[in-house]
Amino acid sequence: MSGSGTGAEAGAQTARSHALAVLRVRSRALAVALLPAAVAVILLVGGSTGHLPGGGWDLARRLLTPVAVLVLLVAAGVALVVARARPAMSPTVPIAEGAAPDLYRMVRDLADRLDVPAPSAIALTPDCDSWLEDRTHPAHGPPPAEEHGDIAGAGRSARVGSAAAPVLVIGSPFLWWMRVGELRAVLAPVVAGTGPSAHPDIAAARRFVRGLDAAVAVTSAPRRGPVVRGVLAAVGRVTRLLLRGCRGHAAEMERGVAAAAAERAQTVDYGLRIVAQEQVGLAYAGWDRLLTRVALPAWRMGRWPSRLNAGVVAALTELSRRDRLAEGFASRLGERPACDLLEEPGAVDEAASLLAARLFHGGPAETGPDWSPVHWGDYPEEVVDRKWRTDAARLHRVLDALHVPPTPGEPPTSDAPTLSRVLAHLATPPTHGEAHAPAQAAPSTEPARPAAPGLLTAPASPTDRGSSTEPAPPTAPAPPTDPGSSTAPAPPTDRASSELRSSGDSATPSTEPSPPTAPGSPAGPTPPTPSTRPTEPAPSTGPALSSTPAPDDEDLAAATPRSAALAARLSAELAREGTAAVAPSVSGAGTDGAPDPLPLRDDEALPLFPLQPPRTGRELLADHIAAMVCCAAMDTAGATPGLDWLDGPTLLLGGARATDPSPQILTLIEDGDPAALRLWLTRQGIRPEKPVRLV
Repeated sequence: MSGSGTGAEAGAQTARSHALAVLRVRSRALAVALLPAAVAVILLVGGSTGHLPGGGWDLARRLLTPVAVLVLLVAAGVALVVARARPAMSPTVPIAEGAAPDLYRMVRDLADRLDVPAPSAIALTPDCDSWLEDRTHPAHGPPPAEEHGDIAGAGRSARVGSAAAPVLVIGSPFLWWMRVGELRAVLAPVVAGTGPSAHPDIAAARRFVRGLDAAVAVTSAPRRGPVVRGVLAAVGRVTRLLLRGCRGHAAEMERGVAAAAAERAQTVDYGLRIVAQEQVGLAYAGWDRLLTRVALPAWRMGRWPSRLNAGVVAALTELSRRDRLAEGFASRLGERPACDLLEEPGAVDEAASLLAARLFHGGPAETGPDWSPVHWGDYPEEVVDRKWRTDAARLHRVLDALHVPPTPGEPPTSDAPTLSRVLAHLATPPTHGEAHAPAQAAPSTEPARPAAPGLLTAPASPTDRGSSTEPAPPTAPAPPTDPGSSTAPAPPTDRASSELRSSGDSATPSTEPSPPTAPGSPAGPTPPTPSTRPTEPAPSTGPALSSTPAPDDEDLAAATPRSAALAARLSAELAREGTAAVAPSVSGAGTDGAPDPLPLRDDEALPLFPLQPPRTGRELLADHIAAMVCCAAMDTAGATPGLDWLDGPTLLLGGARATDPSPQILTLIEDGDPAALRLWLTRQGIRPEKPVRLV
């Protein structure tokens, strides 16, 4: 106990010293702004009283007075922009105390045990992370303490007279996968961060850094008028200079706050800390896999699964059943889940699932004809079957545009879509004109599908969720030698990693240590820290679908000329469909035809975290051929669409999962040889010459 208190006090002292260093940067900036005015006042007073006579002093007064006025105007402009800029606020699902009284009671008791102020409110984020967020800026609405005065008033007297306590943001997958005791152990270091946050110097330093960060975002936003652009450019240079001056001290301040909170949290649920760390890593792996393999195909079809968090439990339970060493994960399901702390977990799960679709895919905020929820029981029929038939219909539209004849042996007037038509076209040797015609591809509009166990399944989970245009999620720090010396959750253990490998997924959270992120960095699967976590970047001009690169020549170099031409036309077709889908949102025109003003809320620049980079032309062609194979299997061999919690859409033949035809499809695309694929079709009882039903 004494050691823990000494460590917490040392971390708090470090945080306060660096907070004072940040405030000194502010004080120096104010002194620089007031210095010319002070000298000008001295010169003017000295001239009026006769103490500074002479032509030299008169010249100094005439030169310095306008300079002082100009510097004051610039300083006032910078201060006005910083004061009026809206700090970034993470998109979350607010949880009122009436909707989760047991959860609020647990957080209040946890704050009392830690002897720190309790958070003013609780919100959920659709990600595996937890943090404290200051929402006391006037632009964020009424302070949370006004809505939950009894929660904000719990704890020690140190919070009396201080600012409203920050909001506790909890990762929604934690509530559904973790048990109540595990959740309390995970939240202990986060709630402990309210103690250092209540210190006046730390709170003032954080407000100053957040204001500068928000001002930089304001000055970086596009503006039309040249005068406004020039003024904001000057303000932006000043704010960036100030931000660079205090960046290092701000980062060290947050490290000190995190260290103090971790030391204080050691006194709470010491025995559950190791188990909770293991479950955090497992929940993140299951959540990432569910998003990329199960939710993403549905989002592309205009449907959003309404029970994503329940799907995490099903996916991780299935993972435990497949691994012989995972009986412990299944046995713990008999304990009380943390979602029981909510009065209506189904409604909360639905709200979090819709927010996840917005953050990771950019869907609208409300349901509509083209954006409706789907339950897990309806997923195979309404998502998987529709996806395959839509892709197959697009493939045949492109074949019609290329004037590809129908299946050999059928009359020329027959327009029945068959798999044989695709095989015959890609297997026919190209003519002289086709062999030398370059393939021109338009931009693809769908995220890429990395190497996966099969083309009949949803895309594999990438190692880091991002591309060159998006920030990769921060890695989790390695667990300390002494499990009790830190409460930060660790990545999956060897057993959890072996579970992921046993199911075909090579993407596991990294175990390399990384330094804590400074305020303003995007939220990711990092361990909970007590620092404020604004997560939204500067607004973009439209969804990510509008700026995807075209398939490169290297990707299509390994394909036959006809495969390359077909892939290019598919990319062009997808580009046209994507442009038509996002045109209303990109145009920004109101009902009267006038352009709408810039958005007032940061969370309209969605998606914040696109899941995958664009697919290449060869991957698009392989996906469309696989969809045609699945349609033929369903219509001629009695196959059915299915959902695998770990791999997404699957094809079921005779109630069992069909073998993967990916190697045979790639042989057709790269070599123009359909023999291997035809043999696979024959073994499965699929008749490629029979017409299939399209959407």
